[in-house]
Amino acid sequence: MNYEDLTTLGIAFGLGLLVGMQREKHNKDQIAGVRTFTLISVLGVVAGFLTRLYDNPYVLPLIGLAMAAMLITANMMKLKKQDNPTLGQTTEMAALLMFAIGAYLVVGDRVVGVIMGAAIAILLYVKDHLHKFIGDLEDKDVSAIMILAGISLIILPILPDRTFGPLDVLNLRNIWLMVTLIVGISVIGYFIYKFIGKKYGILSNGILGGIISSTATTVSYARFTKKSKNIHKASAFVIFAAATVSLIRVMIEIGAVIPSLLSQVVLPIVALFLLMIGLSVVLFYLINKQSASDEMPKPENPAQIKSALMFGSIYAIILLAVAFTEQELGDKGLYIAAFVGGLANKDAITLSLSQSIGSGLDTNFGWRLIVVASLSNFLFKIVLCAILGTKQLTKWVALFFGAAILGGLLILWLWPETWHF
Repeated sequence: MNYEDLTTLGIAFGLGLLVGMQREKHNKDQIAGVRTFTLISVLGVVAGFLTRLYDNPYVLPLIGLAMAAMLITANMMKLKKQDNPTLGQTTEMAALLMFAIGAYLVVGDRVVGVIMGAAIAILLYVKDHLHKFIGDLEDKDVSAIMILAGISLIILPILPDRTFGPLDVLNLRNIWLMVTLIVGISVIGYFIYKFIGKKYGILSNGILGGIISSTATTVSYARFTKKSKNIHKASAFVIFAAATVSLIRVMIEIGAVIPSLLSQVVLPIVALFLLMIGLSVVLFYLINKQSASDEMPKPENPAQIKSALMFGSIYAIILLAVAFTEQELGDKGLYIAAFVGGLANKDAITLSLSQSIGSGLDTNFGWRLIVVASLSNFLFKIVLCAILGTKQLTKWVALFFGAAILGGLLILWLWPETWHF
């Protein structure tokens, strides 16, 4: 007895029950319910068995066509009985897919078949939520999704995967992969804020602002303090919390580039992150409840071709700067590149330094450079607040970012090289 075949039948039986249960629960007048979908899935498996047994590629499509003809006939009979017939094809498409998945469990990869069957059941189940989500989308939200799709699914695959240019460190595929990573993180944060974050006030503004863009959040809230009164502490909290959460972005970026070395690099950054969480809690406690405003600035669409090209250009320049500095000034000169890179773009310098660590840069030296870049970025945010915001905002931001910078410098000075995960 072939227990593998029995297992395959059992999987098809379960997937058919799952999808059929959803269809029957959704609309009892459907042409196929829990029993029919189960039989269709099992029929797909049996068709796969027959194809394999007789080594005949025509068996499977012939049975599939016969099943499709039965669905067409059932649909025609159903439409004749209804006074106001509906023309939806979801159930019919689901039936054809379950037949195909049943067959694929035999002739293809079983794991892929199980994943697809479960995914179809979930997709059918979340219909109402999906329609509501789409209904709530604005034009700029659809634009963000389409631009992210274009960046990741159209542009990225066609770029050449080879190095070129001075110092032989530029790689278009790698540069655009980093662009895709940053835009993807920002878009996820943007949609979380849009559908969840607005309910939780300034706390979510700070957290999600760090996911979307801590620098954009700083600019937005600094400008806002000149338009509204008594929100200096609240704005300072959002800006500082966004910078705190941006360290999570830093750790994600390191893990994406050098996952095997993440454990040797991340612990000091975690220490800085925990210090800033503590400072954020203190600042949140100090916020006067009357100083918070329900009309805080909303985040802009983070997925824009112009922004993507700008980030890619900055990242390429920083790659060249790091390679040139290391070649001309040695490792110590990289502190200058890290400091300047942090002022320009913390994500870009983090990704560039992570690439260098992956290429052989000492991990203990590498995390120090990343921390220097982060501290440099904190200093830049103080300057932004001083230029764009009010004196009260600058005072609070300078106080708490100053404490974070001091803590970061102590980490750089005192952290033992043997401390890592």
